[in-house]
Amino acid sequence: MEKPQVRIGLEVHCQLTNLRTKLFCGCPSDYRGKDPNTTVCPICLGIPGTLPAPNREAVEDAIMVALAFSSRISNETTFFRKNYFYPDMSKNFQISQYDGGGGVPIATSGTIYAEADETKITVRIRRLQLEEDPAKLVHLGAIDTSPYTLVDYNRSGVALLEIVTEPDLTSPREARLLLQKLRSVLEHLGVSDGSLDGAMRCDANISLTGGARVEIKNISSFKEVERALGFEIMRQKALQARGMKVRQETRHWDEARRTTITLRTKEQEEDYRYFPEPDLTPVQIQNDVVENIRLRMPELPDARKERFVRQYGLPPTSAGVLTGDKALADFFEKCARLYSDARQISNWITSDLLRCLHGQGLEIGESKITANNLVEMLRMIDEGRISGKIGKKILPEIVKTGSSPEDTARRQGLVRISERRVLETIIESVFQEFPDAVRDAVADEKAVHYLVGQLMRKTEGRADPQLANKLIRERLRSRAKQAQ
Repeated sequence: MEKPQVRIGLEVHCQLTNLRTKLFCGCPSDYRGKDPNTTVCPICLGIPGTLPAPNREAVEDAIMVALAFSSRISNETTFFRKNYFYPDMSKNFQISQYDGGGGVPIATSGTIYAEADETKITVRIRRLQLEEDPAKLVHLGAIDTSPYTLVDYNRSGVALLEIVTEPDLTSPREARLLLQKLRSVLEHLGVSDGSLDGAMRCDANISLTGGARVEIKNISSFKEVERALGFEIMRQKALQARGMKVRQETRHWDEARRTTITLRTKEQEEDYRYFPEPDLTPVQIQNDVVENIRLRMPELPDARKERFVRQYGLPPTSAGVLTGDKALADFFEKCARLYSDARQISNWITSDLLRCLHGQGLEIGESKITANNLVEMLRMIDEGRISGKIGKKILPEIVKTGSSPEDTARRQGLVRISERRVLETIIESVFQEFPDAVRDAVADEKAVHYLVGQLMRKTEGRADPQLANKLIRERLRSRAKQAQ
């Protein structure tokens, strides 16, 4: 049988975390860590008689994102009511945008590019739209077994930019790489911090040849998107292999059980009863406003990658890894201002530092390491006070605690021993312990390596190997003269 084609489209909901207030009211948008239901007002709760007003900065942020992806920006954009009965919207509708029934989202078309194994992934954008975030639902255990649901409306009304793609992706891995690229662009623009909990959430639409489209709702991370799509491909293939139809529905990804769960039969657009939001007039977007936003746009990841190759002489692969995460690229440039060997910095960041971060479940911004820490460690290696191997050994603690590399190495007894008097004392003890080896080394120069090895064993590899070798040979020549 012919292998079924996989088609994946994404609906990515990105909070505009740089905004101080919500999308349609003056409530603070920084709801994280606050007591439940405390950053709310009659407007974001939808109390009858209240009137929303659009956040100008949210509109400008959305325009900037649209420009980054070469999208077509609307001259006039409208808000619609998306009606549904669900506890996460207390007014039973969500103020969103719609590209049907005369609705005009803030932007349409455009392209997102990413790379997979040196192959460029090209994904078309269908539309970009602004909408308000729903409340957060809290379940006791799994969603399908929880005896009740708690609702925290602090998040309701926070500005979301939804980016809807065409079904151009063909594998779960491509979906993950595309999301990583999208996050990097948004963070370089300064409109969204993807490291914040819930700042980027994704609905994934997936279908296999011959089957209906299934939507997986509110997946929380890039890793989980890849896992959820991988599971869903296997589930749909298994159904087709048994001659069963894949039905159109909405499913929930259960991270703990690594399975998708049926939520509801998939709604059609008419089920949402979209109609223009009567309390909000259309927003006019002037060309001069768009051009002013274009002029103040910062450097984007692709341009930054090219600059890293050109300015620092980095391989394109390393430059791509660094610029794939704005915080990581910023960290690299801070180091490069303190230390001249940019390639050495890049090698340490893209291999050992990232390995430490992943091992501790941290992003660079969550770790304690600073550019000064890493540069201090590299200088210690250059000066021979520690080896590269010892640098790798102390790096995890520096990442975790932010402690000085010098202090960390000394505390762990790993600083290289390069003081002549100290090494001469240890060499004397080696000579006394291995007199036969000393006689052999006096007679045969090749036997010197055994004594050097014993010295390194006694010092746990901390002895300066060049100085140790020199001092042992000096001592052996002195012995040889005395024997003559």
